[in-house]
Amino acid sequence: MNGARALLSTLVESGVDVCFANPGTSEMHFVAALDEVPQMRGILTLFEGVATGAADGYGRMTGRPAATLLHLGPGLGNGLANLHNARRARTPVVNIVGDHATYHTRYDAPLESDIASIAGSVSGWYRVTARADDVGADAADAVAAATGPPGCVATLVLPADASWSESDTGPCATRPKVRPSPAPTELVDQLAQVLRSGEKTALLLGGTSVRARGLHAASRVCATTGAMLLGETFPANLERGAGIPALDRLGYLAEFAQAQLDGVQHLILVDAKAPVSFFAYPGKASDLVPAGCTVHTLAWPGQDAPGALETLAEAVGAAQGSAIPAPAARPDRPTGPLSPATLAAALGAALPEGAIVVDEGNTSGLFVAGATAGAPPHDWLTLTGGAIGIGLPAATGAAVAAPDRPVLCLQADGSAMYTLQALWTQAREDLNVTTVVLANRSYAILNMELQRVGADAGGPAARRLLDLTEPDLDFTALSQGLGVPARRVESAEELTKALEASFAEPGPSLIEVPLPQSLG
Repeated sequence: MNGARALLSTLVESGVDVCFANPGTSEMHFVAALDEVPQMRGILTLFEGVATGAADGYGRMTGRPAATLLHLGPGLGNGLANLHNARRARTPVVNIVGDHATYHTRYDAPLESDIASIAGSVSGWYRVTARADDVGADAADAVAAATGPPGCVATLVLPADASWSESDTGPCATRPKVRPSPAPTELVDQLAQVLRSGEKTALLLGGTSVRARGLHAASRVCATTGAMLLGETFPANLERGAGIPALDRLGYLAEFAQAQLDGVQHLILVDAKAPVSFFAYPGKASDLVPAGCTVHTLAWPGQDAPGALETLAEAVGAAQGSAIPAPAARPDRPTGPLSPATLAAALGAALPEGAIVVDEGNTSGLFVAGATAGAPPHDWLTLTGGAIGIGLPAATGAAVAAPDRPVLCLQADGSAMYTLQALWTQAREDLNVTTVVLANRSYAILNMELQRVGADAGGPAARRLLDLTEPDLDFTALSQGLGVPARRVESAEELTKALEASFAEPGPSLIEVPLPQSLG
């Protein structure tokens, strides 16, 4: 067999059986080998940023990697923003980048580029396969690196001649899995003393600790000791809803986060980083840890954070039933005009059990988290790295990962245009994704940031650069053109009915929700 088939066979043997692809000439032997390795599901995307974002959504839901297939350095560059988000989420991804044949590199062909430099900023592991005989072993190593712990983007560069040449070694066996390490007993005992000290203490959860198991243990700790329970602003995958302890996430705005942390004397990090401001602002703090606060780490990324929380709960004497779950509650079905508040109420009233919410709602989705806190249990995926354009692709990957669960993509209109091509893939694969486009016709958050950074309030030229009118974007027409049924709603009642209808029907659909620009 050739190197491409050895690669695919190794990936499948290692548990990687989905590949989101936007291939080119250098990857044609990989493409041809899909017919010889039918266990690998190849999914075409129309833009590399959709492929990488879909792999991120898939990995966040399954805990195991999907592969991507990208064309040379420019294709990798096109996918870089969502690989950045995946890196920040510590999502396992096997990122395969095709390259020119090794002997062709010296001719400096038009698509020759520095792949290593492009990949370096997002890859936790990087390797160039030198020969067809090395492909199987390199693929097995890539999967092992991607799955971690703590999980990373593992980039494997595949020269065309390593792909088409015969491999005498063939596929490679799966590498042994590495399990997360436990928190040291002495560290747990030290932090239990901190929690019993009577000084104001907060647990800051992130990463693997914001699933139900970690949340229950953390809630037991806080209920017993009086500590605050906080979560990072943008968790990779937060489990929430009725019956699961609620997590108060740090505010996006630095001032809000500082208010939440005010007076905290001990901050215990659990698979999370110490909080910092997302941007620098004149006269405002970058480091959001309160002055005089001592920062402790219970679990680093790659360690067993839920297990550490359970051990800590035992150390502080927390009873098994002492966690405080969120009560079941839904808002009333809203009536009247559309607004961020009625949008949130409609989503809270209609969200089905087991839903996967991919949240790129940005400013218009401000109230949605509160309105869905008591909805049936669901998963919440967020914009971990801040690079917009993740919503539609991540929803695509999540739907591939969990075909029996409804996926809700809460999508701002400006960021929707970064990766709108994902709708085509949803239609082609018949994925159960309901996309709600929050159409306020503005980069609203940048209108706010224009003020916050201390710039001039902005005249017509500045405002026009942040405005999405002239012409208005018609998401109903755009969606239908990409094969996804769509409708535009004009009232809160229409929105609730449209949501319920979409969740009840298989396949993708899009709902355009016009919102007042001033409230965006």
